[in-house]
Amino acid sequence: MKRVYQILFILLISALAKNALAAIEVGQPAPNIEGTLIDGKPFSLQANKGKVVLVNFWASWCEPCREEMPAIEAFLKKNKSKGFEVLAITMDKPSDMEQAKQITRNYSFLFAEKKQMDYSDYGRIWRIPSTFIIDKNGILRKNGMKGDATVDTKLLEELVTPLLNAQ
Repeated sequence: MKRVYQILFILLISALAKNALAAIEVGQPAPNIEGTLIDGKPFSLQANKGKVVLVNFWASWCEPCREEMPAIEAFLKKNKSKGFEVLAITMDKPSDMEQAKQITRNYSFLFAEKKQMDYSDYGRIWRIPSTFIIDKNGILRKNGMKGDATVDTKLLEELVTPLLNAQ
């Protein structure tokens, strides 16, 4: 029995170490996110270098998530031609996916289900919404696990606009 507890302890420490290693910092290269979008197309954050990408983890049941989506959509429409892209990854359970898909019909974001995407190097996404912003060179400029959880027009103008204008 003691051996079982030792193995469980080692597994727990390994999991905690992996989560600690998954900590990402603003100013450092953003880990890749890749997988298949809801529409069946492949997505890779690395393939989007040269664009400013906003990655938003959201859920259909999350009121703040739904409240920030119109501002993100308006900013996307205004700046898509300048190289701005939005990837929204739903954290909904399979039983809520129909509601999530219904919400996505109102927006022009790239949408994905969490089970179809590999974002493991971002660690455990424990708060919703969580928004990460990655610049044209693949550098993390906003860590969605720190600071204000929501996104609004002011933040997008102050943080993303200069990134879009940078060479």
